[in-house]
Amino acid sequence: MSVRVVVADDHSIVREGLRLLLSTVDGYDLVGTAATGREAVRQAVSLRPDVLVLDIQLPDLSGIEAARQISKLAPDVAVLMLTMFDDDDSVFAAMRAGALGYVLKGADPEDIIRAIAAAARGNAIFGPEVARRALAYLTTPRTSEPPFPQLTRREHEVLDLIASGLGNATIATRLGVAPNTGRNHIANIFEKLQVASRAEAIIRARSAGLG
Repeated sequence: MSVRVVVADDHSIVREGLRLLLSTVDGYDLVGTAATGREAVRQAVSLRPDVLVLDIQLPDLSGIEAARQISKLAPDVAVLMLTMFDDDDSVFAAMRAGALGYVLKGADPEDIIRAIAAAARGNAIFGPEVARRALAYLTTPRTSEPPFPQLTRREHEVLDLIASGLGNATIATRLGVAPNTGRNHIANIFEKLQVASRAEAIIRARSAGLG
């Protein structure tokens, strides 16, 4: 029986590239594609593929949040992240969201196929670069340095309030600033942390002990 695959990526060249790759290998059937996070969730729920290959940076809903929703709505679908992001926060956020594997887009085609096959069998799979980063992260002693050094003191304060679940208006009130100023702080935080959604920012903040 063929492994049924859905590919979710906002770049058509990636979707088409994976379509061509899967067509050259026996035993794989591309049953759907998605260009946004919400489409990825819908495809997972409606098509129930064996593996959903998912990018992190997607329009309207990040891959992290999409993976979280899929793990709840279609837990039988194995999520394999295929992305350019190889930082520790992205890797572990994806794992916490329910992704079974994590491979970088620069991986060899054979490694991508092996990762899809492993995910279809229910095995956790990391690309070699990601595995090295994960091992380094787990074996490096943690320091007492504050998280997110790229943020200003005020941005740290705003991020802590975001992680506490407060909305923009409440945050602005707490800080004693105009709503536009509060929104600007939040936009700057998202840009510096390279997150695509509020949910992803909350995940990273809470994993660092904020909120």
